[in-house]
Amino acid sequence: MNNQFLEGKILSPLIRFAVPLMLSLLLQALYGAVDLIVVGQFGSTASVSAVATGSQLMVAVTAIVTGLTMGVTVLIGHAIGSENLKTAGNVVCGVIRLFSVVAVVLTVLLIALPRPLAKVLQAPAEAVPQTIAYIRICGAGMVFITAYNAFSGIFRGIGNSKSPFLFVAVACVINIVLDLLFVAVFHMDAAGAALATVIAQASSVVFSLLYLKKHPLPFPVTKDGFRAAGVIKQILSVGAPIALQDFLVCISFLIITAIVNTLGLTQSASIGIAEKLFVFLSIVPMSFLSALSAFVAQNIGNRNPERAKQALFLASLVSLAFGVTMFFLTFFGGHLLARIFSSDPAVIASTALYFKSCSFEYPIIAVSFCMLGYFNGLGKTRFVMLQSLLSAFFVRIPLSYLFRSLPDTDMLMIGIAVPVSAAVSLILCLIYFFPTRKKLSALYPTENALHT
Repeated sequence: MNNQFLEGKILSPLIRFAVPLMLSLLLQALYGAVDLIVVGQFGSTASVSAVATGSQLMVAVTAIVTGLTMGVTVLIGHAIGSENLKTAGNVVCGVIRLFSVVAVVLTVLLIALPRPLAKVLQAPAEAVPQTIAYIRICGAGMVFITAYNAFSGIFRGIGNSKSPFLFVAVACVINIVLDLLFVAVFHMDAAGAALATVIAQASSVVFSLLYLKKHPLPFPVTKDGFRAAGVIKQILSVGAPIALQDFLVCISFLIITAIVNTLGLTQSASIGIAEKLFVFLSIVPMSFLSALSAFVAQNIGNRNPERAKQALFLASLVSLAFGVTMFFLTFFGGHLLARIFSSDPAVIASTALYFKSCSFEYPIIAVSFCMLGYFNGLGKTRFVMLQSLLSAFFVRIPLSYLFRSLPDTDMLMIGIAVPVSAAVSLILCLIYFFPTRKKLSALYPTENALHT
Protein backbone atom coordinates (compact mmCIF):
# COMPACT_ATOMS: atom_id res chain seq x y z
CA MET A 1 0.00 0.00 0.00
CA ASN A 2 1.21 3.49 -0.80
CA ASN A 3 -0.10 6.19 1.56
CA GLN A 4 1.74 8.82 -0.47
CA PHE A 5 -1.00 8.41 -3.06
CA LEU A 6 -3.59 9.48 -0.51
CA GLU A 7 -1.93 12.36 1.33
CA GLY A 8 0.87 14.91 1.04
CA LYS A 9 2.45 16.06 -2.20
CA ILE A 10 0.99 14.92 -5.51
CA LEU A 11 3.48 15.34 -8.32
CA SER A 12 6.55 13.78 -6.71
CA PRO A 13 4.94 10.45 -5.73
CA LEU A 14 3.12 10.36 -9.06
CA ILE A 15 6.40 10.75 -10.94
CA ARG A 16 8.13 8.20 -8.72
CA PHE A 17 5.36 5.77 -9.58
CA ALA A 18 5.40 6.68 -13.29
CA VAL A 19 9.17 6.34 -13.83
CA PRO A 20 9.28 2.55 -13.33
CA LEU A 21 6.23 2.34 -15.61
CA MET A 22 8.14 4.30 -18.25
CA LEU A 23 11.10 1.97 -17.91
CA SER A 24 8.80 -1.06 -18.09
CA LEU A 25 7.14 0.27 -21.25
CA LEU A 26 10.55 1.04 -22.68
CA LEU A 27 11.77 -2.48 -22.06
CA GLN A 28 8.53 -4.03 -23.32
CA ALA A 29 8.86 -1.97 -26.49
CA LEU A 30 12.39 -3.29 -26.86
CA TYR A 31 10.92 -6.78 -27.29
CA GLY A 32 9.53 -5.88 -30.67
CA ALA A 33 12.07 -3.19 -31.46
CA VAL A 34 15.07 -5.42 -30.88
CA ASP A 35 13.44 -8.08 -33.03
CA LEU A 36 13.01 -5.53 -35.80
CA ILE A 37 16.48 -4.00 -35.38
CA VAL A 38 18.32 -7.33 -35.41
CA VAL A 39 16.25 -8.71 -38.30
CA GLY A 40 16.71 -5.43 -40.17
CA GLN A 41 20.47 -5.59 -39.80
CA PHE A 42 20.98 -9.33 -40.37
CA GLY A 43 17.94 -10.35 -42.45
CA SER A 44 16.09 -9.30 -45.59
CA THR A 45 13.43 -6.66 -46.19
CA ALA A 46 10.91 -9.54 -46.30
CA SER A 47 12.00 -10.51 -42.78
CA VAL A 48 11.50 -6.93 -41.58
CA SER A 49 8.03 -6.87 -43.11
CA ALA A 50 7.16 -10.22 -41.50
CA VAL A 51 8.24 -9.13 -38.02
CA ALA A 52 6.54 -5.74 -38.44
CA THR A 53 3.24 -7.31 -39.52
CA GLY A 54 3.34 -10.25 -37.12
CA SER A 55 4.27 -8.15 -34.10
CA GLN A 56 1.42 -5.75 -34.87
CA LEU A 57 -0.96 -8.67 -34.59
CA MET A 58 0.62 -9.75 -31.30
CA VAL A 59 0.23 -6.22 -29.94
CA ALA A 60 -3.48 -6.40 -30.81
CA VAL A 61 -3.93 -9.76 -29.09
CA THR A 62 -1.92 -8.68 -26.06
CA ALA A 63 -4.13 -5.59 -25.81
CA ILE A 64 -6.99 -7.85 -24.72
CA VAL A 65 -4.95 -8.98 -21.74
CA THR A 66 -3.55 -5.56 -20.83
CA GLY A 67 -7.03 -4.04 -21.07
CA LEU A 68 -8.41 -6.58 -18.62
CA THR A 69 -5.57 -5.81 -16.20
CA MET A 70 -6.87 -2.23 -16.01
CA GLY A 71 -9.94 -3.67 -14.30
CA VAL A 72 -7.61 -5.43 -11.85
CA THR A 73 -5.64 -2.25 -11.13
CA VAL A 74 -8.73 -0.09 -10.60
CA LEU A 75 -10.55 -2.60 -8.37
CA ILE A 76 -7.50 -3.24 -6.19
CA GLY A 77 -6.86 0.52 -6.06
CA HIS A 78 -10.40 1.18 -4.85
CA ALA A 79 -10.06 -1.61 -2.25
CA ILE A 80 -6.73 -0.26 -1.00
CA GLY A 81 -8.06 3.31 -0.81
CA SER A 82 -11.06 2.18 1.25
CA GLU A 83 -8.86 -0.22 3.33
CA ASN A 84 -10.91 -3.26 2.29
CA LEU A 85 -8.09 -5.81 2.11
CA LYS A 86 -10.34 -8.87 1.83
CA THR A 87 -11.81 -7.49 -1.39
CA ALA A 88 -8.31 -6.94 -2.78
CA GLY A 89 -7.47 -10.59 -2.12
CA ASN A 90 -10.70 -11.72 -3.79
CA VAL A 91 -9.78 -9.70 -6.90
CA VAL A 92 -6.46 -11.55 -7.14
CA CYS A 93 -8.30 -14.88 -6.99
CA GLY A 94 -10.64 -13.69 -9.73
CA VAL A 95 -7.65 -12.69 -11.87
CA ILE A 96 -6.20 -16.19 -11.67
CA ARG A 97 -9.49 -17.79 -12.70
CA LEU A 98 -10.26 -15.36 -15.54
CA PHE A 99 -6.79 -15.05 -17.03
CA SER A 100 -6.26 -18.83 -17.14
CA VAL A 101 -9.21 -19.13 -19.53
CA VAL A 102 -8.10 -16.12 -21.59
CA ALA A 103 -4.59 -17.56 -22.03
CA VAL A 104 -5.84 -20.91 -23.30
CA VAL A 105 -8.31 -19.39 -25.79
CA LEU A 106 -5.78 -16.95 -27.29
CA THR A 107 -3.09 -19.61 -27.55
CA VAL A 108 -5.34 -21.98 -29.49
CA LEU A 109 -6.50 -19.27 -31.89
CA LEU A 110 -3.00 -18.02 -32.74
CA ILE A 111 -1.50 -21.45 -33.24
CA ALA A 112 -4.43 -22.67 -35.36
CA LEU A 113 -5.01 -19.62 -37.58
CA PRO A 114 -1.69 -17.97 -38.55
CA ARG A 115 -2.20 -18.26 -42.33
CA PRO A 116 -5.68 -16.66 -42.44
CA LEU A 117 -4.42 -13.92 -40.11
CA ALA A 118 -1.44 -13.19 -42.35
CA LYS A 119 -3.80 -13.06 -45.34
CA VAL A 120 -6.16 -10.64 -43.57
CA LEU A 121 -3.19 -8.41 -42.77
CA GLN A 122 -2.30 -8.30 -46.47
CA ALA A 123 1.26 -9.42 -45.73
CA PRO A 124 3.35 -9.06 -48.91
CA ALA A 125 3.72 -12.39 -50.73
CA GLU A 126 7.48 -12.49 -50.09
CA ALA A 127 6.89 -12.16 -46.34
CA VAL A 128 3.94 -14.56 -45.85
CA PRO A 129 5.90 -17.73 -44.81
CA GLN A 130 7.92 -15.84 -42.22
CA THR A 131 4.85 -13.97 -40.96
CA ILE A 132 3.08 -17.30 -40.36
CA ALA A 133 6.08 -18.67 -38.44
CA TYR A 134 6.31 -15.52 -36.31
CA ILE A 135 2.61 -15.59 -35.37
CA ARG A 136 2.56 -19.29 -34.54
CA ILE A 137 5.64 -19.20 -32.31
CA CYS A 138 4.54 -16.06 -30.47
CA GLY A 139 1.09 -17.57 -30.02
CA ALA A 140 2.66 -20.46 -28.14
CA GLY A 141 3.93 -17.92 -25.60
CA MET A 142 0.56 -16.28 -24.83
CA VAL A 143 0.35 -17.99 -21.45
CA PHE A 144 3.48 -16.13 -20.37
CA ILE A 145 2.24 -12.79 -21.72
CA THR A 146 -1.01 -13.27 -19.82
CA ALA A 147 0.71 -14.19 -16.56
CA TYR A 148 3.12 -11.24 -16.70
CA ASN A 149 0.30 -8.74 -17.27
CA ALA A 150 -1.73 -10.23 -14.42
CA PHE A 151 1.19 -9.70 -12.04
CA SER A 152 1.70 -6.17 -13.32
CA GLY A 153 -1.96 -5.20 -12.88
CA ILE A 154 -1.98 -6.44 -9.29
CA PHE A 155 1.20 -4.58 -8.32
CA ARG A 156 0.07 -1.33 -9.97
CA GLY A 157 -3.16 -1.51 -8.01
CA ILE A 158 -1.28 -1.52 -4.69
CA GLY A 159 0.93 1.37 -5.82
CA ASN A 160 4.00 -0.73 -6.69
CA SER A 161 5.38 -0.06 -10.17
CA LYS A 162 8.95 -1.19 -9.45
CA SER A 163 8.27 -4.92 -9.38
CA PRO A 164 6.78 -5.10 -12.92
CA PHE A 165 9.84 -3.19 -14.12
CA LEU A 166 12.14 -5.80 -12.58
CA PHE A 167 10.13 -8.60 -14.21
CA VAL A 168 10.34 -7.11 -17.69
CA ALA A 169 14.01 -6.08 -17.26
CA VAL A 170 14.98 -9.71 -16.84
CA ALA A 171 13.01 -10.66 -19.95
CA CYS A 172 14.45 -7.85 -22.04
CA VAL A 173 18.07 -8.79 -21.37
CA ILE A 174 17.35 -12.41 -22.25
CA ASN A 175 15.48 -11.37 -25.40
CA ILE A 176 18.37 -9.24 -26.69
CA VAL A 177 20.91 -12.00 -26.14
CA LEU A 178 18.72 -14.65 -27.79
CA ASP A 179 17.82 -12.35 -30.72
CA LEU A 180 21.48 -11.95 -31.55
CA LEU A 181 22.06 -15.68 -31.15
CA PHE A 182 19.07 -16.93 -33.18
CA VAL A 183 19.02 -14.25 -35.90
CA ALA A 184 22.59 -12.98 -36.27
CA VAL A 185 24.38 -16.29 -35.60
CA PHE A 186 21.88 -19.01 -36.58
CA HIS A 187 20.15 -16.92 -39.30
CA MET A 188 16.65 -18.00 -38.21
CA ASP A 189 15.18 -14.63 -39.35
CA ALA A 190 11.61 -13.91 -38.14
CA ALA A 191 11.20 -17.33 -36.51
CA GLY A 192 14.34 -16.75 -34.43
CA ALA A 193 13.07 -13.38 -33.27
CA ALA A 194 9.75 -14.92 -32.20
CA LEU A 195 11.45 -17.79 -30.37
CA ALA A 196 13.69 -15.37 -28.49
CA THR A 197 10.65 -13.37 -27.39
CA VAL A 198 8.77 -16.42 -26.08
CA ILE A 199 11.73 -17.72 -24.07
CA ALA A 200 12.29 -14.26 -22.60
CA GLN A 201 8.65 -13.96 -21.57
CA ALA A 202 8.73 -17.36 -19.90
CA SER A 203 11.81 -16.30 -17.94
CA SER A 204 10.00 -13.16 -16.78
CA VAL A 205 7.10 -15.20 -15.37
CA VAL A 206 9.46 -17.52 -13.49
CA PHE A 207 11.21 -14.51 -11.97
CA SER A 208 7.83 -13.02 -11.01
CA LEU A 209 6.83 -16.16 -9.12
CA LEU A 210 10.15 -16.26 -7.27
CA TYR A 211 9.76 -12.58 -6.35
CA LEU A 212 6.24 -13.13 -5.00
CA LYS A 213 7.47 -16.01 -2.86
CA LYS A 214 9.93 -13.68 -1.10
CA HIS A 215 7.74 -10.55 -1.15
CA PRO A 216 4.11 -11.56 -0.45
CA LEU A 217 1.20 -9.25 -1.27
CA PRO A 218 0.11 -6.87 1.55
CA PHE A 219 -3.30 -8.53 1.85
CA PRO A 220 -4.54 -12.12 2.28
CA VAL A 221 -5.26 -14.33 -0.72
CA THR A 222 -7.32 -17.26 0.54
CA LYS A 223 -9.04 -20.31 -0.93
CA ASP A 224 -12.39 -18.75 -0.07
CA GLY A 225 -11.51 -15.91 -2.44
CA PHE A 226 -11.76 -18.30 -5.38
CA ARG A 227 -15.40 -18.87 -4.48
CA ALA A 228 -16.25 -15.19 -4.00
CA ALA A 229 -19.29 -14.31 -6.09
CA GLY A 230 -19.25 -11.55 -8.67
CA VAL A 231 -15.50 -10.83 -8.69
CA ILE A 232 -14.91 -11.88 -12.30
CA LYS A 233 -17.98 -9.90 -13.30
CA GLN A 234 -16.52 -6.81 -11.60
CA ILE A 235 -13.18 -7.26 -13.33
CA LEU A 236 -14.92 -7.59 -16.68
CA SER A 237 -17.20 -4.64 -15.96
CA VAL A 238 -14.20 -2.32 -15.58
CA GLY A 239 -11.60 -4.10 -17.70
CA ALA A 240 -13.62 -5.46 -20.63
CA PRO A 241 -14.38 -2.04 -22.15
CA ILE A 242 -10.67 -1.20 -22.01
CA ALA A 243 -9.75 -4.63 -23.40
CA LEU A 244 -12.24 -4.22 -26.23
CA GLN A 245 -11.06 -0.67 -26.87
CA ASP A 246 -7.36 -1.60 -26.90
CA PHE A 247 -8.02 -4.61 -29.10
CA LEU A 248 -10.16 -2.76 -31.62
CA VAL A 249 -7.78 0.20 -31.73
CA CYS A 250 -4.96 -2.24 -32.44
CA ILE A 251 -7.17 -3.83 -35.08
CA SER A 252 -7.56 -0.36 -36.57
CA PHE A 253 -3.77 -0.12 -36.75
CA LEU A 254 -3.69 -3.53 -38.40
CA ILE A 255 -6.27 -2.36 -40.94
CA ILE A 256 -4.13 0.69 -41.63
CA THR A 257 -1.09 -1.56 -41.93
CA ALA A 258 -3.00 -3.69 -44.44
CA ILE A 259 -3.97 -0.54 -46.38
CA VAL A 260 -0.34 0.59 -46.52
CA ASN A 261 0.90 -2.94 -47.31
CA THR A 262 -0.91 -2.69 -50.64
CA LEU A 263 1.53 0.07 -51.63
CA GLY A 264 4.47 -2.33 -51.56
CA LEU A 265 7.24 -3.86 -49.46
CA THR A 266 9.03 -0.57 -48.76
CA GLN A 267 5.91 1.13 -47.40
CA SER A 268 5.04 -2.00 -45.39
CA ALA A 269 8.44 -1.92 -43.69
CA SER A 270 8.28 1.84 -43.09
CA ILE A 271 4.92 1.86 -41.31
CA GLY A 272 6.07 -1.09 -39.22
CA ILE A 273 9.08 0.93 -38.12
CA ALA A 274 6.93 3.98 -37.36
CA GLU A 275 4.52 1.93 -35.22
CA LYS A 276 7.41 0.38 -33.31
CA LEU A 277 8.82 3.83 -32.57
CA PHE A 278 5.43 5.07 -31.36
CA VAL A 279 5.84 3.39 -27.98
CA PHE A 280 9.21 5.05 -27.41
CA LEU A 281 8.01 8.44 -28.60
CA SER A 282 4.85 8.38 -26.45
CA ILE A 283 6.33 6.67 -23.40
CA VAL A 284 5.68 9.55 -20.97
CA PRO A 285 1.96 9.97 -21.79
CA MET A 286 1.47 6.20 -21.78
CA SER A 287 3.14 5.94 -18.38
CA PHE A 288 1.03 8.72 -16.92
CA LEU A 289 -2.07 6.98 -18.30
CA SER A 290 -1.28 3.91 -16.18
CA ALA A 291 -0.01 5.92 -13.21
CA LEU A 292 -3.09 8.13 -13.08
CA SER A 293 -5.36 5.09 -13.31
CA ALA A 294 -3.91 3.73 -10.06
CA PHE A 295 -3.52 7.13 -8.36
CA VAL A 296 -7.06 8.27 -9.15
CA ALA A 297 -8.55 4.86 -8.22
CA GLN A 298 -7.02 4.98 -4.74
CA ASN A 299 -8.10 8.57 -4.15
CA ILE A 300 -11.65 7.89 -5.31
CA GLY A 301 -11.71 4.93 -2.92
CA ASN A 302 -10.53 7.42 -0.26
CA ARG A 303 -13.32 9.88 -1.26
CA ASN A 304 -10.93 12.60 -2.44
CA PRO A 305 -11.78 13.47 -6.09
CA GLU A 306 -10.18 16.92 -5.87
CA ARG A 307 -6.76 15.38 -5.27
CA ALA A 308 -7.35 13.11 -8.27
CA LYS A 309 -8.20 16.12 -10.47
CA GLN A 310 -5.09 17.98 -9.35
CA ALA A 311 -2.99 14.94 -10.27
CA LEU A 312 -4.49 15.02 -13.76
CA PHE A 313 -3.57 18.69 -14.18
CA LEU A 314 0.03 18.27 -13.00
CA ALA A 315 0.63 15.12 -15.04
CA SER A 316 -0.75 16.80 -18.17
CA LEU A 317 1.72 19.69 -17.85
CA VAL A 318 4.71 17.35 -17.59
CA SER A 319 3.41 15.14 -20.38
CA LEU A 320 2.76 18.08 -22.71
CA ALA A 321 6.35 19.31 -22.39
CA PHE A 322 7.51 15.86 -23.48
CA GLY A 323 4.99 15.74 -26.33
CA VAL A 324 6.23 19.00 -27.81
CA THR A 325 9.79 17.67 -27.69
CA MET A 326 8.75 14.52 -29.53
CA PHE A 327 7.03 16.62 -32.19
CA PHE A 328 10.28 18.39 -33.06
CA LEU A 329 12.23 15.11 -32.98
CA THR A 330 9.90 13.30 -35.38
CA PHE A 331 9.22 16.25 -37.70
CA PHE A 332 12.86 17.13 -38.23
CA GLY A 333 14.64 13.87 -37.39
CA GLY A 334 12.46 11.10 -38.80
CA HIS A 335 15.22 9.86 -41.11
CA LEU A 336 17.59 9.47 -38.14
CA LEU A 337 15.03 7.41 -36.25
CA ALA A 338 14.39 5.20 -39.30
CA ARG A 339 18.12 4.42 -39.62
CA ILE A 340 17.97 2.62 -36.28
CA PHE A 341 15.84 -0.08 -37.90
CA SER A 342 16.89 -0.18 -41.52
CA SER A 343 19.79 0.63 -43.82
CA ASP A 344 17.59 0.63 -46.94
CA PRO A 345 17.53 4.24 -48.29
CA ALA A 346 14.02 3.79 -49.69
CA VAL A 347 12.64 2.56 -46.35
CA ILE A 348 14.37 5.41 -44.49
CA ALA A 349 12.96 8.04 -46.85
CA SER A 350 9.44 6.56 -46.69
CA THR A 351 9.47 6.41 -42.87
CA ALA A 352 10.74 9.99 -42.55
CA LEU A 353 7.99 11.18 -44.89
CA TYR A 354 5.35 9.47 -42.75
CA PHE A 355 6.73 11.12 -39.62
CA LYS A 356 6.42 14.58 -41.17
CA SER A 357 2.65 14.44 -40.95
CA CYS A 358 2.02 12.17 -37.96
CA SER A 359 4.46 14.13 -35.72
CA PHE A 360 1.62 16.52 -34.83
CA GLU A 361 0.03 13.67 -32.89
CA TYR A 362 2.52 13.73 -30.02
CA PRO A 363 1.56 17.03 -28.30
CA ILE A 364 -2.12 16.05 -28.61
CA ILE A 365 -1.86 12.60 -27.04
CA ALA A 366 0.32 14.06 -24.28
CA VAL A 367 -2.86 15.54 -22.82
CA SER A 368 -5.50 13.05 -24.00
CA PHE A 369 -3.65 10.01 -22.58
CA CYS A 370 -3.52 11.67 -19.15
CA MET A 371 -7.26 12.31 -19.33
CA LEU A 372 -7.88 8.69 -20.29
CA GLY A 373 -5.88 7.54 -17.26
CA TYR A 374 -8.01 9.83 -15.08
CA PHE A 375 -11.24 8.39 -16.51
CA ASN A 376 -9.94 4.84 -16.03
CA GLY A 377 -9.27 5.56 -12.36
CA LEU A 378 -12.84 6.81 -11.98
CA GLY A 379 -14.09 3.57 -13.52
CA LYS A 380 -15.42 5.40 -16.59
CA THR A 381 -13.94 2.80 -18.89
CA ARG A 382 -16.95 2.64 -21.21
CA PHE A 383 -16.40 6.25 -22.23
CA VAL A 384 -12.69 5.53 -22.76
CA MET A 385 -13.67 2.68 -25.05
CA LEU A 386 -16.25 4.67 -27.02
CA GLN A 387 -14.04 7.71 -27.69
CA SER A 388 -11.16 5.49 -28.83
CA LEU A 389 -13.37 3.52 -31.19
CA LEU A 390 -14.91 6.68 -32.64
CA SER A 391 -11.54 8.29 -33.33
CA ALA A 392 -10.10 5.09 -34.80
CA PHE A 393 -12.95 3.63 -36.85
CA PHE A 394 -14.79 6.80 -37.82
CA VAL A 395 -11.78 9.04 -38.40
CA ARG A 396 -8.40 7.38 -38.78
CA ILE A 397 -9.31 4.34 -40.88
CA PRO A 398 -11.65 6.17 -43.30
CA LEU A 399 -9.10 8.96 -43.78
CA SER A 400 -6.24 6.48 -44.27
CA TYR A 401 -8.26 4.63 -46.91
CA LEU A 402 -9.26 7.89 -48.58
CA PHE A 403 -5.70 9.20 -48.75
CA ARG A 404 -4.46 5.79 -49.96
CA SER A 405 -6.98 5.95 -52.84
CA LEU A 406 -5.81 9.35 -54.08
CA PRO A 407 -3.67 9.41 -57.23
CA ASP A 408 0.08 9.76 -56.60
CA THR A 409 -0.44 9.34 -52.87
CA ASP A 410 2.51 8.87 -50.52
CA MET A 411 3.26 8.24 -46.84
CA LEU A 412 3.11 11.96 -46.08
CA MET A 413 -0.51 12.11 -47.19
CA ILE A 414 -1.52 8.89 -45.41
CA GLY A 415 0.06 10.12 -42.17
CA ILE A 416 -2.31 13.10 -41.96
CA ALA A 417 -5.01 10.77 -40.61
CA VAL A 418 -2.97 10.23 -37.43
CA PRO A 419 -3.07 13.73 -35.83
CA VAL A 420 -6.65 14.30 -37.02
CA SER A 421 -7.90 11.23 -35.15
CA ALA A 422 -5.84 12.20 -32.08
CA ALA A 423 -7.45 15.66 -32.09
CA VAL A 424 -10.93 14.12 -32.22
CA SER A 425 -10.06 11.95 -29.21
CA LEU A 426 -8.88 14.97 -27.20
CA ILE A 427 -12.01 16.97 -28.03
CA LEU A 428 -14.23 14.11 -26.86
CA CYS A 429 -12.27 13.85 -23.60
CA LEU A 430 -12.63 17.57 -22.92
CA ILE A 431 -16.37 17.45 -23.62
CA TYR A 432 -16.80 14.55 -21.18
CA PHE A 433 -14.53 15.95 -18.46
CA PHE A 434 -16.64 18.89 -17.30
CA PRO A 435 -19.96 17.09 -16.59
CA THR A 436 -17.99 14.27 -14.94
CA ARG A 437 -16.23 16.75 -12.68
CA LYS A 438 -19.56 18.29 -11.73
CA LYS A 439 -21.05 14.90 -10.81
CA LEU A 440 -18.03 14.07 -8.65
CA SER A 441 -18.35 17.37 -6.78
CA ALA A 442 -21.99 16.55 -6.02
CA LEU A 443 -21.14 12.98 -4.98
CA TYR A 444 -18.28 14.02 -2.68
CA PRO A 445 -19.28 17.45 -1.31
CA THR A 446 -16.70 17.29 1.48
CA GLU A 447 -13.21 17.15 -0.01
CA ASN A 448 -9.90 16.71 1.70
CA ALA A 449 -7.33 19.47 1.74
CA LEU A 450 -4.89 19.52 -1.12
CA HIS A 451 -1.13 19.34 -0.74
CA THR A 452 0.59 19.93 -4.03
